[in-house]
Amino acid sequence: MRSKRIIALVDCDSFFVSCEQKANPELKGKPVCVLSNKDGCVISRSKEAKKMGITMGMPYFMAKKDYPKAIYVSSHHDFYGEVSREVMSVLREFSPNVEVYSVDEAFIDLTGLRRLYKRNYFDLALYIREVIKERVDIPVSIGVSSSKSLAKLASDKAKNITDGVYVIGSRKILTELKHTDISEIWGIGRNLTTLMHKNGILNAYELVSQTDSWIDKKIGIRGLEMKHELLGECVSPVVSGVKLPKSIQNTSAFGKFTSDLNYIKNSLNYHIHRSCSRLRKIDAKCSAISVMLRTKDFRVFYEKRVLVNSTCYEMEISDIAFELLEKIYNPNILYRSSGVVLDNITYNSGEQLFLFANSDEDTKKDRLAKCIDKLENKFGKNIIQTGFVKED
Repeated sequence: MRSKRIIALVDCDSFFVSCEQKANPELKGKPVCVLSNKDGCVISRSKEAKKMGITMGMPYFMAKKDYPKAIYVSSHHDFYGEVSREVMSVLREFSPNVEVYSVDEAFIDLTGLRRLYKRNYFDLALYIREVIKERVDIPVSIGVSSSKSLAKLASDKAKNITDGVYVIGSRKILTELKHTDISEIWGIGRNLTTLMHKNGILNAYELVSQTDSWIDKKIGIRGLEMKHELLGECVSPVVSGVKLPKSIQNTSAFGKFTSDLNYIKNSLNYHIHRSCSRLRKIDAKCSAISVMLRTKDFRVFYEKRVLVNSTCYEMEISDIAFELLEKIYNPNILYRSSGVVLDNITYNSGEQLFLFANSDEDTKKDRLAKCIDKLENKFGKNIIQTGFVKED
């Protein structure tokens, strides 16, 4: 028998826009849109921009033409990451059990905290919301219930009310499910929605009313977990700590189509630097490196190498990446983008030692990498960049 948990999902409202408004308060209360890399399309909108009719993913050239009075801002993802860490830091002051779900969302286990803060869970969520706004200047919506699935459903409803907090208690669960379209359930995509409709299931209540054997046959174990989560059972508890990514990828389009090898190498160095910085932040290393080139006509060339020793040292990774680049590069082809993928990621604490490893050399590499990180923390991103011998 699982003990009852109280779980909240804290979701930052229009996060990228809110970050830009934090940096520039003059943008508050105005129709603001944040654009994707190279200002391709809209990836975040303020409430005012949504009311104007600007849709998510709308190409910038169309939005600018149809909604010239809106304010369009280029994205600053490093800054958004810093703000996200501030928000998560505040949440950890309330509870040690915080699971970061994405850059703008986190689950927090509130079980038992009402006694500590002498507030019911609704008022506690309001208080958390107020503290985040006061300390970080980021508005959030908070959904509270007894499982992650219900907390997610509650947070979606919280975005549409003034308080910004919505609680689904045990007595309200079935009523809420009857008014929740099957497509609104967390984890049910377009294909599953179509399948449910074919079987006459239109809302969440009709789904949980099915037998376990029927759900197992139609959806599998994921469907069974979904059913019991929607009924208020905490099948998936909040797991604190940093989740190790399966891979780290950095890609971007060039400012223009090019076959210039030095230009491509510069772009790869930039991607490698960002990827290695992320590795070191989670105290990890990789043992596989991949390089990607996408041509003007969208063909993709790709080369990968698995390493004997894992590393997060960007000069070492750059040497390997350039060797891989030589295998896929053709001077007679115009390219539109490049990318680097670091795979087989492991924590340094769990790294398997290699019998013939040069420990002195590895120590020097680690010291140099940490020195670069310290300089960037003090003087800003990309203050130091690795170089290479230019091709004539």
